[in-house]
Amino acid sequence: MESFDAVLFDFGGVFTLSPFAALADASVEWSADPTKIHDVLFGPYDRDTDHPWHCLERGELSLVDARAAIQALATAAGLDRDPFAALSRLGRDDDQRPKIVDRARSIKATGVRTACVTNNVAEFGDGWRAMIPVGELFDVVVDSSQSGVRKPDPAIFALALDALGVTADRAVFLDDFPGNIAAAEAVGLRGILVGPDRLAAFDVLELLLTDGVPPA
Repeated sequence: MESFDAVLFDFGGVFTLSPFAALADASVEWSADPTKIHDVLFGPYDRDTDHPWHCLERGELSLVDARAAIQALATAAGLDRDPFAALSRLGRDDDQRPKIVDRARSIKATGVRTACVTNNVAEFGDGWRAMIPVGELFDVVVDSSQSGVRKPDPAIFALALDALGVTADRAVFLDDFPGNIAAAEAVGLRGILVGPDRLAAFDVLELLLTDGVPPA
């Protein structure tokens, strides 16, 4: 019997390369301050604010309007680059994704309930869903741009848990952003921070699901 009943997966940074890593790579290429680029594009990502990116992820702004607002912030900050260009790196070849999809599929096949809890953009919906077999991997999808609530707001975790029919203490959450992990743990989920070696996070997850304890 598994020690947990459900797993909540982030999408970007778990099933794809991390957008935050892509931004860091771009900053090196552009010889720009990575903190400045992050703040201009994503705002204070460990909080839920009225930054254009946050409004975009909550479905309150169109991609066109959010991009224009962020470009204005970039200009005001003295950046001569389009911060959105950094996100093009997420389309690069990713040799980990097929293995991650296989492992997520295997976890679901054991009877563990699964959800995708993603801060996303309405205009990206068809694109990200085409990257993985969403219907095979998840019982529930909570997309911030459709639900109107985004991580780290605890309400987004409640939406997923209620839809899965499980309590927070019986669920594990994987995400590549520390602030989202902290928010999930604050409401009782067990968090796993996903790093550059995303498969290593699945090693930890599988041990939790079978033994209830992470590796030493």
